[in-house]
Amino acid sequence: METIGFIGLGTVGGTVAANILGAGHPMVVYDIRAEAMATLRARGAQPAASSAEVARRCRIVFTSLPGPAEIEQAALGSSGLVAGVGGGSLYVDLSSSDPELIRRIAGEFRGRGARAMDAPLIIGKNGLAQKSVQVLASGSAADFHEIKPVLDCFSERVIYAGSLGNGTAIKLAHNLVRRGIGLAIGEGVVLGAKAGVDAELLWDCMHWGLDAQLHQLRKNFPEIVFQGNYEAPAGFGIGLARKDVGLATELGRRLSVPMPVAALVEQALIQAINRGWGEQGTLSLFRLQEQSAGVAVRKP
Repeated sequence: METIGFIGLGTVGGTVAANILGAGHPMVVYDIRAEAMATLRARGAQPAASSAEVARRCRIVFTSLPGPAEIEQAALGSSGLVAGVGGGSLYVDLSSSDPELIRRIAGEFRGRGARAMDAPLIIGKNGLAQKSVQVLASGSAADFHEIKPVLDCFSERVIYAGSLGNGTAIKLAHNLVRRGIGLAIGEGVVLGAKAGVDAELLWDCMHWGLDAQLHQLRKNFPEIVFQGNYEAPAGFGIGLARKDVGLATELGRRLSVPMPVAALVEQALIQAINRGWGEQGTLSLFRLQEQSAGVAVRKP
């Protein structure tokens, strides 16, 4: 099997590299912390002294690094990958980064006959060690098909996201939504707790309802948002939602619970009602963002 290079052996990178190694690929690894390489070295991986050395020794190289600054240094620094890649080399970045950075790296590599892809990860409920990972690979289709067998070594779901940078854009959008949901849940749980509700009961009831909401979104989103079918008959209208959120924010004011996310939601509901959408379903709120950004999210 082909030798794989891997740079960045932290919590995520170390586990991903171990899964690739466990699938039978010889490896050359590098991390700025020598101790981070110890576990993989003990399993047979060969250490390198720099990113450039990894690139010289391996045709395929992965990075898993904290952010854009570290990626740029590893790829384009004086002892970075750019100093070692050659014709046929394929670089794959698994990090959460900036779509423009991977495009710039690809441009630099192209002049040396090398290629680049971004393939950030969304980790599933069973965790990295169990390969509960979704890979959002983007770049040329030919490069994707070439690298997919390696991606399959550490992931249960490999997605081809299209043009270079698309995978990173999906990952950033996903992370934004995930953290936003967390903040909204925090406001609701704290509100209920300050109102005197048992915390375990509160979370149990909320989790059950959220599970139903996500199931409904999965069903309705393609039918309503992707089709622009916002005036479809609604099971629960924006007017009713505004009433419920208003009751919650009023309770928060009485109990002195800060609720900035809820306040934003209430203002969006008021905007929608003022546009005459009070009888439409709550997915019509999505149209406010579409109009503000000047883009329609549609799928024929």
